[in-house]
Amino acid sequence: VMTIKEQLAEDLKVAMRAKDAVRLDAIRSVRAAITLREVDGQKDLNDGDVVEVIRVLRKQRIESIELFQAGGRADLVERETREKELLEAYLPQAPTRESIEQTVAQIITELGATSVKDMGRVMQTSKERLAGADGKQLSEVVRALLAR
Repeated sequence: VMTIKEQLAEDLKVAMRAKDAVRLDAIRSVRAAITLREVDGQKDLNDGDVVEVIRVLRKQRIESIELFQAGGRADLVERETREKELLEAYLPQAPTRESIEQTVAQIITELGATSVKDMGRVMQTSKERLAGADGKQLSEVVRALLAR
């Protein structure tokens, strides 16, 4: 089984042969971010660390897409959307909304959380258990379930 870093190196070669500029840029940005983190932390990143790096890059793409949509730049929206999708291919499958709701409800019961004041505690535990979940969606679910 290949590590994500090994997969990125292989995919880079494929993208170069295919002359796929967008894919090349996406892969290069991931590899550069990984190298930066490794140099800063003075250690090799494992797959879990690499997933974190990719999540940050994905979030940046989402923010760029929103800005470009607001600015009416359809060409850039298309490019950033493709990069976001390419990055997502390296991420573990995110849990469904249904499973997020079930897990959060369970956590609320376990922690004895009763109001939105408990949001921080519930969010912290939820993030640990639902690693691949979208943070924005997670906080929406937590808030909605605590408001009941």
